[in-house]
Amino acid sequence: MNEQEYKDMTINEFTKAAAVYETDQAGVYKMCKKDYPDVLAELEKEPFDSLLDCGCGTAPMISLLYEKYPEKHYTGIDLTPKMIEVAKAKNLPGVEFVVGDCENLPFDANSFDAVICCESFHHYPNVQDFFNSVYRVLKPGGRLVLRDMTFNWASTRWFCNKIEMPIINLKGHGDVKIYGRDEVDALCRNAGLVMESFEKRGFCRLHSVARKPK
Repeated sequence: MNEQEYKDMTINEFTKAAAVYETDQAGVYKMCKKDYPDVLAELEKEPFDSLLDCGCGTAPMISLLYEKYPEKHYTGIDLTPKMIEVAKAKNLPGVEFVVGDCENLPFDANSFDAVICCESFHHYPNVQDFFNSVYRVLKPGGRLVLRDMTFNWASTRWFCNKIEMPIINLKGHGDVKIYGRDEVDALCRNAGLVMESFEKRGFCRLHSVARKPK
């Protein structure tokens, strides 16, 4: 598939999921809830005032952050208009939600102290563009907190990417690729980010932090 076909498929997938995304009927998307405590703990390690959530969906992570730190500035961006529609309906004062492409973030340079991306970047057909864009919008010293799927073994990732992924696509899911540590490190380095940590946590989860040098 070409890049637009992947993106169209992702929009269709999450348009259908938007109404149930945060409910007990969310199906496979319920696993995303396991990311939120680790992301919150990571963010609490140092101060931040402005945060961008890439692939924010219906804003479950921003909602949790807003409840705990309502004084901070939050922005969520998602490719799927229906997801942003549901997020805006939460009426979180001062929070900005934008329909947009995470491979080309529509924000000024040096805008955010922190960028988070949970279970989203495996949908991006031009993933280096995403990392490049994150570098641009982060303030010097700012950090990217990344959560997504991974497997330790390259052979397992190959099987998922070459055998399982096309089957998943046939079922209407816009997944593109699962990445390993070396690949994420290369994506960060190519963008000018420094990967400070990469861990495999729980079942097939990566937890990584990268930083824009000061």
